[in-house]
Amino acid sequence: MSSFDIKAFLKSLTQRAGVYRMYDEASGLLYVGKAKNLKNRVSSYFRARGLNAKTVALVSRIHHIEVTVTGSEAEALILEQTLIKKHRPPYNILLKDDKSYPYLHISDHPYPLLSYARGRRRKKGFYFGPYPNPGAAREAQNYLQRLFLLRNCEDSYFNHRSRPCLQYEINRCSAPCVGLISREDYDSDIQRARMFLEGKSRELISDLQLAMDGAAAQLEFEKAAEYRDRVDLLRRIQERQRTEAGDKNADVWCLVEWQAMTCVQRLTFRKGRLINSQSFFPDNKAGMELDELFVSYLEQFYLNGHSAESLPEVLIMDADLDGFAPMLEVLKGRGVSMSLQRGLRGDGRQWLAMAQENARAGIQSVLSGRQAALGKLDAAADLLGMNSSIGRIECFDISHSQGEAAYASCVVYGKEGLDKSRYRRFSVRNVTAGDDYAALEDSVRRHLTRMLEQEDLPDLLLIDGGKGQVSRVQQVLEELSITDVYLLGISKGTTRKSGWEYLWRPATSIPITPDAHNEGFRLLQYVRDEAHRFAITGHRKERAKKRGQSDLEKLPGVGPKRRRELLLHFGSLRNMRGAPREEFEKVPGISKALAGQIFAALHGEEQE
Repeated sequence: MSSFDIKAFLKSLTQRAGVYRMYDEASGLLYVGKAKNLKNRVSSYFRARGLNAKTVALVSRIHHIEVTVTGSEAEALILEQTLIKKHRPPYNILLKDDKSYPYLHISDHPYPLLSYARGRRRKKGFYFGPYPNPGAAREAQNYLQRLFLLRNCEDSYFNHRSRPCLQYEINRCSAPCVGLISREDYDSDIQRARMFLEGKSRELISDLQLAMDGAAAQLEFEKAAEYRDRVDLLRRIQERQRTEAGDKNADVWCLVEWQAMTCVQRLTFRKGRLINSQSFFPDNKAGMELDELFVSYLEQFYLNGHSAESLPEVLIMDADLDGFAPMLEVLKGRGVSMSLQRGLRGDGRQWLAMAQENARAGIQSVLSGRQAALGKLDAAADLLGMNSSIGRIECFDISHSQGEAAYASCVVYGKEGLDKSRYRRFSVRNVTAGDDYAALEDSVRRHLTRMLEQEDLPDLLLIDGGKGQVSRVQQVLEELSITDVYLLGISKGTTRKSGWEYLWRPATSIPITPDAHNEGFRLLQYVRDEAHRFAITGHRKERAKKRGQSDLEKLPGVGPKRRRELLLHFGSLRNMRGAPREEFEKVPGISKALAGQIFAALHGEEQE
């Protein structure tokens, strides 16, 4: 702080609206905030008393502050959200990226595909969601297939069918691939599926009933019976999902702090039906007041990436609504009209009570999992006679098939259980094929070197292997001068049965043989099994990639883009080998000359 005169800075600071950015000594961005009055807001961080411990920790790292003056608080909010999304400062409340949530996608195709989607929404068509978890999205997809018999096969498969597949036989698809349904009728089913996903259940039932009556009037009784069955199924689904709450499109929010944990809860109602419930647990590193945290979280949620049609008409929350005025102003500028309600009576009051109950249940679930994880970690520390408790276990495993596609995996178990955000895979390339010891040594060295730089070493390093593997990893620890990491190997015993494993410490010839029912021992087995699963998954993906694409990658003049077009057109390498030369000329980006080269390469012919 010696180069930064805070008193002089605050004295000259403007009282206009704007954004402030706090940096550390290495010019790393720590925190971004907005303010209606920059002087008052920034000064509040440096008052003599009344700061909580987290805010004090942030202030202690500030080396300098930069500000940007804006024309209004709404403009400051836009700039703040842009900077947070771009730089993801460590002390800001960071919203989990919306791309991690599952959606349902109806593709842009003459016979649209209904599919489960995750990640960036790059494909053309219509997206519906987000859903709270994959199970909810799959359940909705299953309902739609039962109701409207929409196809779920990829275009490459669809384009090469000559007869209906099993989905048609079990009455889950209307077989548009072979023309068993007209395009007009399929379009009608797509429109009805969209009505279902948009929550327009009453209009959908009326539409189906009209179609049923029309079919009966034309003496098409089998078709009328199909519509009747769809109406009955739709009503059963409604009975299962409906929450009697009027016809509003509303998001209900609450913030609950309980047992030193903060949960932001969202309930999503569309046309009076509860379709989504999400619990968020923001990490309040900057020590923000709860009302400020609540506003910040909702601003990020609604201003980053949501399409206008997916937003609700009303937000209901038990909070001071004045703090959300800038957010509403920004949304209005984007053409989104949204109102706020306190939810003090009627439906809003019931919804808020439901949200608060869900928030407390969410906190209880996290605390229960955390308590169980801590108990298992303590049991493992007692089993091994460690002088201190275990905060984090990292476990390594190697997977390959006769030296092919060797992979090392590192999985992490911490105070809240498995921490999948810290999982890592290491591709083993500069090691002799089949040399597990060298592969393990190389992967552990690369990982621990990075952890040393970040000052974030694990308490227990678990190796899937015996004394040979442990000895090689011990050499790595000594090479890196790491002395405060407990090294342990776990290997199958002579019977090769689960529960009879041996535990190995460095420089020992006699293993530890714990009681098979010991909770700490079971934790070590569980983490080892997870590392093995994770390594196998990476190995299989890499092996499948190499084997499935090797012949395609050898084709002359064919790069990633043309490979993709070939696969989309033909569906598989097998179909390509069975296709005539002229068919290759129909693929986008493939000239007549290149089509001849590809055809010759696939059939081992010399090009004339």
